[in-house]
Amino acid sequence: MNYIKRAKQLLRSALLLCLVLSWPALADIRIGSWNIQNFGWGEQKSIAAVTQVASQFDILAIQELMNAEALDALEAMLEESTGEEWSSMHSHLMGSSSRYQEMYAFLWRDSTVSYEDGAVVYIDDRNAFAREPYSARFKSLESGTDFVLATVHITYGKSISDRTPEIHALRSYWDWLEEVYPESVSRRMLVGDFNMRPSHEAWAELFEVAQPLITTGATTLSSNDRQYANLYDNIIVPLGHDLPISEVGIFTFPELLSEKGEYWSHEDARRHVSDHTPVFATFGDTPTYGSTDLAVKIPAQPVEQEPSSSEDCIDLNKASRDELVGIIHIGEIRVDDLIVQRPWTSVNQLTRINGIGPARLRDINNQNFICDL
Repeated sequence: MNYIKRAKQLLRSALLLCLVLSWPALADIRIGSWNIQNFGWGEQKSIAAVTQVASQFDILAIQELMNAEALDALEAMLEESTGEEWSSMHSHLMGSSSRYQEMYAFLWRDSTVSYEDGAVVYIDDRNAFAREPYSARFKSLESGTDFVLATVHITYGKSISDRTPEIHALRSYWDWLEEVYPESVSRRMLVGDFNMRPSHEAWAELFEVAQPLITTGATTLSSNDRQYANLYDNIIVPLGHDLPISEVGIFTFPELLSEKGEYWSHEDARRHVSDHTPVFATFGDTPTYGSTDLAVKIPAQPVEQEPSSSEDCIDLNKASRDELVGIIHIGEIRVDDLIVQRPWTSVNQLTRINGIGPARLRDINNQNFICDL
């Protein structure tokens, strides 16, 4: 084992623990949702970095939890670093494939949020979801506002056609939430990784009765530092809701970690933390920690939907330069080389680009950004 490298990793973890911020005084709470990529798998994940990001919220809905031990470790480290009591709950393992299954989880600060009732996995009698949504009812201890928090991770697949059936099924799930939590109909919040931008036509049926709070920006880390690729994570609320939301936004965690310690590149952040950023909504007064420019205003109207398309992917031969830079290992460094060598007839031909070898080609294929050729 490379002991020098291991020592550096331990030093980074120790530094991050020392730098976890104490929670500022708020009038109410901040609610977050985060896909913590494959949380619980492998030894590369920095639990200290995940802790620092998670500490920025009063309650956090988590997607891609791979085992309960990872959640327990995060809760314990949060309690140690913040000096407060935290609680958590999680679903069972879910997934249509026995080779890949994940859990959903809720994690909250006991001093500001309480679990009320109704923790349940969706009764998916039509088998519409690969991973059935998970929900529960909580309450802000400061304002007394109760709210339903439901979370889902929409399957990614190879193209847009693999995602749209679950997006369409969210309308039935939304109606089901109304039946399960009749006392909180106007305070439902559906959060998660939807693998679909909110402007896509597939949302039309749900957005007849609901709206996304995040309509600008992006929530997935591109291969280029401080650039973000897709708006896939979101918070959806009823039209005419009565949630006391003062602020919504995207929490770009690599900047937070870099502000409080050594510089975190997107490559490091994707490997040791996640390839997604959290999204959040604040009840009551706006907190003052971190970067205030991360917040975006709540849209007054539902987002306008774009025309339906057969693909939601990057065409190597037709995509613009701005679209191409979002491909992992291409970025600003290799995008001009890619454009010069058009036309492409296979993704595997990308090894013709200087710096793209078998390992990086495998990353590109796993990213699933490129249309079939």
